[in-house]
Amino acid sequence: MSMEHKAPKRIATAVLGSLKGGVVPRVGLEYITVGRTAEIDALLRDVDVIADGGAAFRFIVGRYGAGKSFLLQTIRNHVMERQFAVLDCDLSPERRFCGAKGQGLATYKELVRNMSVRTKPDGGALPLVLEKWLSGVQTQVIDSGTMPNMPGFETAVQQRIYAVIHAMEDMVNGFDFGKAIAAYWQAGRNGDEEKKSQVLRWLRGEFSTKTEATRALGIHLIVTDENWYDFLKLFAAFLVQVGYKGMLIMVDELVNIYCIPHRVTRQYNYEKILAMYNDTLQGKASHIGMLMCATPQCLEDTDKGIFSYDALRSRLTEGRFSNPGTRDLLAPIIRLEPLTYEELMVLAEKLAALHAHLYDYTSDIRPEEYVAFLKAEFERIGASTHITPREVIRDFVELLNIVWQNPGRRIGEILREGGFDFAGGTEEGIHTEFAAFEV
Repeated sequence: MSMEHKAPKRIATAVLGSLKGGVVPRVGLEYITVGRTAEIDALLRDVDVIADGGAAFRFIVGRYGAGKSFLLQTIRNHVMERQFAVLDCDLSPERRFCGAKGQGLATYKELVRNMSVRTKPDGGALPLVLEKWLSGVQTQVIDSGTMPNMPGFETAVQQRIYAVIHAMEDMVNGFDFGKAIAAYWQAGRNGDEEKKSQVLRWLRGEFSTKTEATRALGIHLIVTDENWYDFLKLFAAFLVQVGYKGMLIMVDELVNIYCIPHRVTRQYNYEKILAMYNDTLQGKASHIGMLMCATPQCLEDTDKGIFSYDALRSRLTEGRFSNPGTRDLLAPIIRLEPLTYEELMVLAEKLAALHAHLYDYTSDIRPEEYVAFLKAEFERIGASTHITPREVIRDFVELLNIVWQNPGRRIGEILREGGFDFAGGTEEGIHTEFAAFEV
């Protein structure tokens, strides 16, 4: 790792700490990214479509630890640099797409709470977006030659604000959304922080009854389990009006729908996915993209998975010509193939360089030691079918920590003490598979 590409130590600490704990870091991915070039390129083409006013919907499918969350985080960082807003959440028993206990609304709340933009990448960006917009409107009026101390300043600001609001009124619930935005501006003019807070609560879906919203804001509508997706489309339209290129929604842990014990409840959730899928692909949504992560079983199980819902299975089933070597990356499902041995080798080298930089030492790991580590990983029992990048990364960071804390010991020595078993077949066969690494 050359000096000009070394990560700041706070970034290196966050990256290695997250990886050792099996968690995808939110910063510093550019220092450890390997592979996935085709997948990233395909998703960034979707981003171009969204920026041009279109919509996109993709499923990212891979086993636990295969890199789904890593890919999402990589795309997240890319699109925020391109002036997109990102809304992300993990599903859970309390957060679904619909449910008798308001689980759909809970998902909406989490998405809006996690709204992120380039200048506020860790969530909670909604107030910033609103304030930035209002400040920008006033700047535009000033740039047009009308100063704040001139009689027509307030009128000019108001006209620009209502131009944005009127542009949304033809959308479902657009009139009430615009009314809330106007109320936020009026509250700012009057110095009414309480009213601004109430508008934010309404936009976040935190009012429990229409009566409460009417009393606070004069708006006879609230976000519910039934209409929350319409509000996401309104947010996308508003964000574009105020200067962003579009909005990307990322939903992880789709397996929580698969794990719902009641068939009817699962089917209702799959029906909601279908409605959003159709909406984006039929041109009824604009400037919005959705990425959803699932395991192969969650997708393909015809008893409980997404494919148990016939309308989704018929839309998502791949054609006869796709296979692991020839994939259609324009299809709605992107399946994550395992990283190659060469990619894992590069990844290990990057982790070693990052570790050495963080702890101020010179890495002297030999090429054959990288090879020995990867062989050891893939020779474990069951590794041929169950090894994932998450496990390889976790083990290698642990190995780096041990070597650093025990000067004089080498990776090869520690590996020989491990007593690794073979994944299957003969030792000769496994070593032949790694022959390309031999130095």
